[in-house]
Amino acid sequence: MSLADRVKPYIRSLAPYVPGKPIEELERELGITGSIKLASNENPLGPSPRAVEAMRRAAAEIHRYPDGASFVLRAALSKRLGVTGDQLVFGAGADEILELIAKTLMGEGDEVVYAWPSFAMYPIVVQGMGAQGVAVPLTRDLVHDLDAMLAAITKRTRVVMVCNPNNPTGTSVGREAFDRFVKALPADVVLAVDEAYYEFVRRPDFPDAVALTRSRPGTVVLRTFSKIYGLAGIRIGYGICDRELASYLERARHPFNVNRLAEVAALAALDDEEHFRRTREVNATGARYLEAELARLGIETWPTDANFLLAKTGADVYEALLRVGVIVRPMKGFGLADHVRISIGLPEENERFVKALEELLARRRGGKP
Repeated sequence: MSLADRVKPYIRSLAPYVPGKPIEELERELGITGSIKLASNENPLGPSPRAVEAMRRAAAEIHRYPDGASFVLRAALSKRLGVTGDQLVFGAGADEILELIAKTLMGEGDEVVYAWPSFAMYPIVVQGMGAQGVAVPLTRDLVHDLDAMLAAITKRTRVVMVCNPNNPTGTSVGREAFDRFVKALPADVVLAVDEAYYEFVRRPDFPDAVALTRSRPGTVVLRTFSKIYGLAGIRIGYGICDRELASYLERARHPFNVNRLAEVAALAALDDEEHFRRTREVNATGARYLEAELARLGIETWPTDANFLLAKTGADVYEALLRVGVIVRPMKGFGLADHVRISIGLPEENERFVKALEELLARRRGGKP
């Protein structure tokens, strides 16, 4: 019997997540320099300066295990969110909270409902537990079809995932539609609301999913320090849920899963109001600029409540931009072969992207920009 025969069939057939290549590797392959990366929804301002300083101070203590309960961070975050400390679960990024949900609630024969296209890790964590993913297409406007998601629920459904704002479309669900959806959701189905981009939301009627964890047991909200706080490289995120669900997720969590530097950085970043404000401002200004410029170029985009923009540019744009040092995210793997996702960068990065795209479109037409 070969090793492959011993591997669980649903793992053997799993297509792994494919991250984007580092800038250095792409530049080496293409023989270019000075590239800009607008592909991974990272904070263009970098990490919170307070977080960087906190990590410097803590570096001398990395021979010690981290606080396995994240006691100080837990206290600060629970106060900020208005929840009790035992409603919080910490992980190495929000991805690990997804893994804990899968490990705790999913198994062979179970079903998990989620929208598609949405976050690429949903089908991976579901299949990784031997469960069946039920992917419900977005509406024509690329928004969660909540009615269709309700209709997809069966007696085998264990979890429903709602990514709000949605990645990779940037679209979001408003409070009224979300509340109707929640009221119709069976009580024994766990609702996971992925709010990785919550801090960038612009719409005034965004749902209060954290409040829902108090009134609807079996609800978990996922958030991260990777995006607005600029801590993607050290991996820290958290889940907010009712005490009972949190207790089960805690049993599935490995001890010391969040490292010491991540803990102190997240705590410091929470108090860095200036970095938070500047990031929101740069993002909102950049979103307006890109929306206007892409409209001028005749490129269709979708309203975004995140730090990226989905654009229907044509299938050849990703490779063409890559060769001039502008890295965006191709959407072929999401069933959107003629779209790209553009992370909102610094003003000069946004301008360089628009200029490169304009020149590319002009070459397509055989004219000048």
